[in-house]
Amino acid sequence: MELIKRIYRQAGFVIVPAAAISAFFEPKKLPISIVLGGIFGLANLKGLTWGMGNLMGSYNAAPKLVVLSIIRLLILFTVITALTVLRLVSLMGLMIGFTLVFMVLLKEGILAAKEDTGNGQQ
Repeated sequence: MELIKRIYRQAGFVIVPAAAISAFFEPKKLPISIVLGGIFGLANLKGLTWGMGNLMGSYNAAPKLVVLSIIRLLILFTVITALTVLRLVSLMGLMIGFTLVFMVLLKEGILAAKEDTGNGQQ
């Protein structure tokens, strides 16, 4: 759980400055799109951790996890499509925010793996 909290904290430290910097380039849609993309990325991570935590150890966990993942991605796709079709957000900004969260997730995952490997060798 500590790893998830670190990811949320660091994603905030990355997304907010990125949105502030983007306001100089395109002040209407880009900053809010980056923030929304980050929120969608963090919500996606939260849904994934919730599904994994609730279903691990239960009977037929894999099919249930697949169904929950499909539903989660369908909801995410529907919301992003609706916001883009209504031209409320920039698709590029959403992708930037989502990618920033993904990069923070990868960085923290690598650091956590190195910590576990380092503890196991001692």
